[in-house]
Amino acid sequence: QVQLVESGGGLVQAGGSLRLSCAASGSIFSFHTMGWYRQAPGKQRQLVAHITTGDITVYADSVKGRFTISKDSAKNTVYLQMNSLKPEDTAVYYCNRLSYPPFQWGQGTQVTVSS
Repeated sequence: QVQLVESGGGLVQAGGSLRLSCAASGSIFSFHTMGWYRQAPGKQRQLVAHITTGDITVYADSVKGRFTISKDSAKNTVYLQMNSLKPEDTAVYYCNRLSYPPFQWGQGTQVTVSS
């Protein structure tokens, strides 16, 4: 069973930056498109960015131009660089594959952006 561990969240002022990391327990990036999701209180989980096995990246309109997804297959880690953060980016961030069924969800990492 693949385990995903997210880290790097925190409290930051609007306009600031954070870099999230997601470490996988196995070498999965060659086989799976990986995504970063977020869930704000009272809202459904949404996909904000994903990266394919061929390193093609796709972003939600709400984060395009501000967030960058990348991966290091040798380290079994996917990253999300978040710049120009806004209060509406406040959420718990998770990583997972896009295909169904998802891997077991990790605990996520909390990102809080103050205005």
